[in-house]
Amino acid sequence: MPHHALEITLTRPLSPAALHHAARLLPLAANHDATRLIALMPAKTPHRALRRLRHRLGARLPIDVITTHYPDADHHVLLNVAFPPAVHAALTAQARRAAQTPEHFLELALHRILAEHADRETDRLDRVVRQLLAHTTPAYLLAAVGHALTRLPERPTP
Repeated sequence: MPHHALEITLTRPLSPAALHHAARLLPLAANHDATRLIALMPAKTPHRALRRLRHRLGARLPIDVITTHYPDADHHVLLNVAFPPAVHAALTAQARRAAQTPEHFLELALHRILAEHADRETDRLDRVVRQLLAHTTPAYLLAAVGHALTRLPERPTP
């Protein structure tokens, strides 16, 4: 049976004792502040692995989201989110009105939101580049961008 690498994002950091207790149930690797964990879960499919992990650890850990760590053949990462009952009911009702399953409804909504974000980011960058080009030549700007990209920033700046 194949094993699937799953990433667990927690709602809060785990104490060392809580991490030790959870790791006795299933081997886990934690990041530096114990807010993200990696687990290997045996299952026939990634979907089953996500459900099995949620069932095994969901009541013991403050799990926010479980994802497949590696994209599948279609370059998709699967998400497993446990919604509160009221949110789940509202989501199911909206999906039913759209004649879709809740999973498909959420998938389409995520794709739409991500596409809108990409469009906004492209527009923002276009405005910034045009402002920079108002004060320099394309050759100088390209050289400056190349120079900046060769340095490794710690995190993106807003």
